[in-house]
Amino acid sequence: MASSSTSSIRKIFKYDVFLSFRGEDTRTNFVDHLYHALKQKNIHTYKDDEEIKKGENISDELIGSIEDSKFYIIVFSKRYASSSWCLNELVKIMECQKTKEHTAYPVFYDVEPREVRKQEGAVADAFVNLKNKEAAGIWREALKEAANLAGWELKNTAEGHEAKFIRKIVEVVSLELRFISFSIDEKLVGMETRIKNLVPSLGIGCDDVRMIGIKGMGGAGKTTLARAVFDHISFQFEGTSFVENVREKDSLSGLNSLQKQVLSDVLIDKDINVSGVYEGKHMMKRRIPNRKVLVVLDDVDDINQLEALAGEPNWFKAGGVIIITTRDEQVLVAHRVKFIHDVNLLSYEEAICLFSRFAFGRDIPIQGYEELSRQVVRYAAGLPLTIKVLGSFLCGKTDLEWIDAIERLKTIPEKQTSKKLELSYISLEEDYKEIFLDVACIMKGWPKDDAIKALECCGFHARNGLKVLEQKSLITIYKKFDYDLLGMHDHIVEMGRNIVRRGHPDEPHNHSRLWIKDEIEEILANDLGTKATRCIRLHSVKFNPHIFIKGLRKMKELRFLSVVGDSYSDLEFSMAGSDFPNALRYVNWNFYPFSSLPTTFQANNLVALKMVHSRFVQLWEGGESKVFNKLRFLDLSFSRLSDSLQYQSIVDAEWNVIYDKLDKCVKSGAKIVLSRLAIGEIQFLNVFCYQYFAERDIFCAGRVVKDEVNNVIDEISMLHQLGDILLWTPPCPSFTR
Repeated sequence: MASSSTSSIRKIFKYDVFLSFRGEDTRTNFVDHLYHALKQKNIHTYKDDEEIKKGENISDELIGSIEDSKFYIIVFSKRYASSSWCLNELVKIMECQKTKEHTAYPVFYDVEPREVRKQEGAVADAFVNLKNKEAAGIWREALKEAANLAGWELKNTAEGHEAKFIRKIVEVVSLELRFISFSIDEKLVGMETRIKNLVPSLGIGCDDVRMIGIKGMGGAGKTTLARAVFDHISFQFEGTSFVENVREKDSLSGLNSLQKQVLSDVLIDKDINVSGVYEGKHMMKRRIPNRKVLVVLDDVDDINQLEALAGEPNWFKAGGVIIITTRDEQVLVAHRVKFIHDVNLLSYEEAICLFSRFAFGRDIPIQGYEELSRQVVRYAAGLPLTIKVLGSFLCGKTDLEWIDAIERLKTIPEKQTSKKLELSYISLEEDYKEIFLDVACIMKGWPKDDAIKALECCGFHARNGLKVLEQKSLITIYKKFDYDLLGMHDHIVEMGRNIVRRGHPDEPHNHSRLWIKDEIEEILANDLGTKATRCIRLHSVKFNPHIFIKGLRKMKELRFLSVVGDSYSDLEFSMAGSDFPNALRYVNWNFYPFSSLPTTFQANNLVALKMVHSRFVQLWEGGESKVFNKLRFLDLSFSRLSDSLQYQSIVDAEWNVIYDKLDKCVKSGAKIVLSRLAIGEIQFLNVFCYQYFAERDIFCAGRVVKDEVNNVIDEISMLHQLGDILLWTPPCPSFTR
């Protein structure tokens, strides 16, 4: 059984700071100010008149509080040594100080270190009535030891200004606590590197207000990073506020409640009341600009939230920092956030370490669980949320229970992760949801341009749609062999496919998209097709094409069909009894095995027909001729089509596409037309296009490199590209162009 163990145990203290002082000297002035400054920085501080409850034994309570405090601030004043109570406190403090768990800082308020060390001057006068007591020797030694510690002397620090002096003390203690919090939270992995990468963007010490965005997919660690940065730098600010779950709290209690939280945190005033968002904006603009603040707005998903909580830089004092975490980059762009940081998923080594800490309480898997741990980490694919959830779930379970859990993950996604990821999907417009599901089920790994063509063929505004998905961290665009490809995290793919399945989990024939070979073949072989199916992708060399295409007839709403067939088969099949749904808008069938398209296929909605290496002998069954009214993309490369009349219908379709493109260029009002592709793939078409534009006083150029196109875009505002239209047909010896 996998057991949990810890390599080291660190004490968790009840108090961050214990204040030792002579009440009649400093209780209502210096110590009171110091106490509230520490409290303002959320430093839990023990001060005797604040913490000791009535009726309790004060000495026992005091000893316990000293032992349960991490830091001690000893405020030496002129009459400190006149109190046996203070001196006994000091003895206990110095006893604890000798261990590595505690640290004491002397503060010389109105006495000098030498006076305390040697009991001279004002300290000697205060100690005079106690010097003959039995404990006098112990007290003297404690005073000497404390005076020798590194601390602060008011008259030699900040030119004697108490406010600056207190600020210095609080900064040092805050810094120490920050390092401790990092070492205590042993389940944070790789955070120091991520903080180091982000901190330069914060502009600490600059004279402007910095707004920084942290974006990434759900569960990637945005909030954890923001919290770590907040803890790392908060001591440097005059006011701080960490507003968690902005999206959720906005929907539950409104933006004015969040405005109240920011104002209350920064101004340290719990009695602030904000009746409405407009009033909240006015209060923030009026009351916050005199403080250098650090504000974190976590999980923002709407521009209105930023306008209400961080409307303009002039709401804040110079040097302030506003950190915004979001899944939606567009929210940051719309708010003119200049510094946007992508949160990095965990590396394999970091993931193993984090998983092991949750599953085993150590940095590496225990013996016998190494391979099982690797399987879980590979499934998590760098997502911290999944790693934590599964590590906690598997902690203490047997190896057989681990194996069962891992097998279950192959078909049933981890619920907590899926729920968090799906929030990004829920926020999409309906047409963008459809694009997302198409990418998750069909188009992951496609070249971006090919995906745009396919999606546009299906009636979607694909360029904006893919941009929205990218900004919401649902897809990524990555380079490979000079192509921009669509990427998607495995858990987001899993989430999207689960959305498609869950309405009818055991009835794939009722799914909107089909991509699993066995399911597709079973549905088509048993004639189980329904109107529910919109998209099919089948890459398989072992299927019966006749059964396949016959099984499509009940899929009346099928719009997308992508098939890669058998490249080694020389068999040709008759179209008898076969059909294509007339709703089809995009057909890509490599190694199409039939000699023609079925006569019953009207192709009225067909926008793209790509059948490379097809077995075409004639385009339409029986030699019929039809017009492609909506065709924009056509590729019959390496087909066997030879009939000149059939070929003419293809050429007509191409010319319709060409004229449509050229006409759109003219109607756009453009005077310059540039294309990264050739204006025409053959000399005749090239000359024709140039002549077409010249007759309309339009300059055109083809094969313009990307950098030059971008330069022109920068220089002039009127530009319309021909785009990546595919205009190519196979050589045909019996047809003369």
